[in-house]
Amino acid sequence: MSDPIIKVENLSKKYIIGHQKQERYIALRDALTNKVKNLVRRFPRSFTFHHSPFTDSLHEEFWALKDVSFEVKQGDGVGIIGRNGAGKTTLLKILSRITEPTAGRVSIKGRVASLLEVGTGFHPELTGRENIYLNGAILGMSKAEIKNKFDAIVAFAETEKFLDTPVKRYSSGMYVRLAFAVAAHLEPEILIVDEVLAVGDVQFQKKCLGKMEEVGKEGRTVLFVSHNMGVIANLCPEAILLDRGNIVSAGTTNEVVCKYTCTLQELGGQLLWADQSMAPGTSRVRLKAVRIISDGSVTSEVMSDKEVKIQIDFWNFEHGAMLGASIHLLDSMGSCIFATGNGTCANLIHDDWSDKLYPVGLFRSTCVIPANFLNDSTYLINAFITRNIGTVEAGTPEALPFAVIDSGTMRGGFTGHWRGIIRPKMAWSTEQLS
Repeated sequence: MSDPIIKVENLSKKYIIGHQKQERYIALRDALTNKVKNLVRRFPRSFTFHHSPFTDSLHEEFWALKDVSFEVKQGDGVGIIGRNGAGKTTLLKILSRITEPTAGRVSIKGRVASLLEVGTGFHPELTGRENIYLNGAILGMSKAEIKNKFDAIVAFAETEKFLDTPVKRYSSGMYVRLAFAVAAHLEPEILIVDEVLAVGDVQFQKKCLGKMEEVGKEGRTVLFVSHNMGVIANLCPEAILLDRGNIVSAGTTNEVVCKYTCTLQELGGQLLWADQSMAPGTSRVRLKAVRIISDGSVTSEVMSDKEVKIQIDFWNFEHGAMLGASIHLLDSMGSCIFATGNGTCANLIHDDWSDKLYPVGLFRSTCVIPANFLNDSTYLINAFITRNIGTVEAGTPEALPFAVIDSGTMRGGFTGHWRGIIRPKMAWSTEQLS
């Protein structure tokens, strides 16, 4: 049995969070006391005051990771999944040597290339060309090795025209294209990729996923964080589920994804971002809410003979763009059952706003899944907002689950489980021919 290429032992990471204490009534006595304290602070350090319970801020320990242990062998493809705040990105930052752990040990054999967020590893003042050579040098490659890969990197990233432009002037999509091309082509033993591929052009996302699959087949190790269970299932034979900084499941991807789907049921049929600054999206478009509606109420459980409405609320901050909403309906293992949307593309359903330029404002798009269409099972919804045909501006950071419950109205005398993912109510007729 080969030695692991990555070995993580009892890994923990602690952050100190500062909380602003609410303003309290200041009496004259308190004001005089503070004045005396300030005066004393000017004297030598032998004068010390203990911490007062009435200071302006409080500090809290937050463990992003707690006693995490696992091993990854060379050539393995491992998906890291979990809800927001589970510790996925913190783990990848430690493995990428960007962040130091508070406790525990990590052993890594080989060169690591990381793509964790837009801008990681690039110097904004340097050009695209200079950053390619800089990243290669950081990975320990010689100038000759980088030069051999240079043309392939530029062709893959499709940034030839902007190669000698400082990357601080790149759009987020261009940044990701070049960063991914560098990370994937400079032949690291370990490729670590976070959810950055959700930014930008849909066609380039497919191109990146194809390259990652190719990297895996070459015997290199891939660690991939994504909320898209279909992609995780296709790229990664194994997966790790994190929850509140702990590993709650590790094993085959099918088993781990099933466990993850069960934890998602706590969402109660709605993803909501009341604070615009925290909502997924860009400076142009952000999601506000995604909801499952049945019988006029938000719910995570729907009867099979009731229609299901998927509501997508989103803010548009920039006048004059053509926007479109779309959803992917997935089964519990992340396989896509169907995709649908409104917009200007020929394969999408048009609605009243499909060919209009959106003004600044808050909008709601609603998709209706008809009654008697889905079989009794658990499903996942991923929602997206696209801009000017094909550029993804906002997407759900995690899938929204709901369960369809058999109402019994289509059963007759049949008591077994209906086969298939869907069971639509089809029109049938019979006639006597002779």
